Amino acid sequence: MFGDNCSPISDTTILSSAGTECNHIDHVTTQLPYAMTVAGCCFVGYITAGLSGSNVILTLSVSFACLLIAIKFLHSYYLRKTPGKAGKQG
Repeated sequence: MFGDNCSPISDTTILSSAGTECNHIDHVTTQLPYAMTVAGCCFVGYITAGLSGSNVILTLSVSFACLLIAIKFLHSYYLRKTPGKAGKQG
């Protein structure tokens, strides 16, 4: 899934950028942050599964916590980066 979203020569990426009539490279670059965030959390889950002996509950818990932390961090980064948005959450 990661390679499919990030590859500029993927058939689904080409078709989705053509279907929305946007620049192809712009479409790839806008998908990259989302794909990188999920890939990083999956990597943490993969390492956790290997170290815990494939404990499903622990692996899912750590992966979900990693995703929540990433979302919280990126949200606070966005609020700091864009002045005037801090009071308009919702």
